[in-house]
Amino acid sequence: FAHGDYLRTGAIARFSPVMDAVAAFGDAGGPVLGICNGFQILCEAGLLPGALQKNAGLRFLCTSVDIAVANATTCATSATRTGDVLRLPINHFEGSFTCSETTRRELAEHNQIVFRYCRNPNGSVDDIAGISNRAGNVVGLMPHPERACHALLGSIDGQGILLSLMATAGRGETVRESAGVTSRG
Repeated sequence: FAHGDYLRTGAIARFSPVMDAVAAFGDAGGPVLGICNGFQILCEAGLLPGALQKNAGLRFLCTSVDIAVANATTCATSATRTGDVLRLPINHFEGSFTCSETTRRELAEHNQIVFRYCRNPNGSVDDIAGISNRAGNVVGLMPHPERACHALLGSIDGQGILLSLMATAGRGETVRESAGVTSRG
C-alpha cells in the first residue's frame, strides 16, 4: 500500500510526482489501470470519481469473488463480453466504493460502471467493483486480475482484463509520444 496509507487509502500517494505523468498519459488517451490500491489512488487523485472507504462490517477481506463485466468497451474489458462473470481475488480493508447519488447516476448514464460484484462483499454502492472515466481509457477496480491470470494461480479469469489492457497499449504509440513518455513498455 503506497506511502503507508496513514490518512486515507491513497491520500498521500496522489501527491507522488509520478501522478502528474499518469494524469497526462490518461488525459492523452493512454490506457491506465488501477488495481486495488491503484484504484484508491486514481479516485484520490481525481482521475476517477468517488472514493473507497472501509468495508461494511469493518472487516478485512481476503477471498475470491465473482464480478460481472458491465461494460466491455473499456481499455480493461475489450477482450471480454458484457455479462461475463469473472472469479477474482480481493484483498482489502478499504474497498467499499462510495459516491454521491448524483455521481452514481452519472456513472450509470455514461456507461462508466465497468464491473459489478455478483454478491457484494464490502458494501459498495450499487455493487460497483470497478469504474472508468467517460472515455473508458482510465479504469479502476478492487479485485486483482493479476492474481488470476494463470492456472498455477488457480484461475485464468483475470486474463481478459490484462489482455484487454495489452491490446489497448499496443495501439498507443502516438499516445505515449504525446504524453511525453519515451520508453516502449
